[in-house]
Amino acid sequence: MLHGIDVSSYQSETYDTDGLSFVFIKATEGRSYVNPKLSAQTKRGRDAGLVVGFYHFLWPGNLTEQAEHFVSEAPEKQGDILAVDWERTGSGTRASNAEKDRFIRKVKELRPHNKVVLYCNRDFWLNVDTTSYAGDGLWIADYVTAGKPRIKADWRFHQYTDDPLDKNVADFSSGSALREWAGA
Repeated sequence: MLHGIDVSSYQSETYDTDGLSFVFIKATEGRSYVNPKLSAQTKRGRDAGLVVGFYHFLWPGNLTEQAEHFVSEAPEKQGDILAVDWERTGSGTRASNAEKDRFIRKVKELRPHNKVVLYCNRDFWLNVDTTSYAGDGLWIADYVTAGKPRIKADWRFHQYTDDPLDKNVADFSSGSALREWAGA
């Protein structure tokens, strides 16, 4: 298992990269929000030689506009990974299954050379998702032993804790295997 973290504007621009193989950075949310630390957090990951991913917090509605906003703000580099964060918004709403699927497909259309994955928690995967469409791979959140999410589906990334920050593992045999899968 490879180790990584995910960060947003709540985390430092100089997050610790020791022992990590990858980082996912929040890029955007909805149709207008951009992480103010996106550039600095990206530079930190790239300077450390990590595989870098970017995620978009999906809101219901305006899927094309959200996808265009995401790809216009997320840095574009061969080998980067793009992700959609599908969960409930602060107001309790969520994108539908069809909207989640359309968003992933639109991002893949706009960035055909980058892998696009779905991030969701175990409850969403088991009880909300009806299509099992995760683009190029599933990034599952389930706060249990690292690498042992309680799902039967294949997964690529597992977020296993948020204490003291979001920690993840990736199901790849080596850093080079992850880079090859990502297209770097």
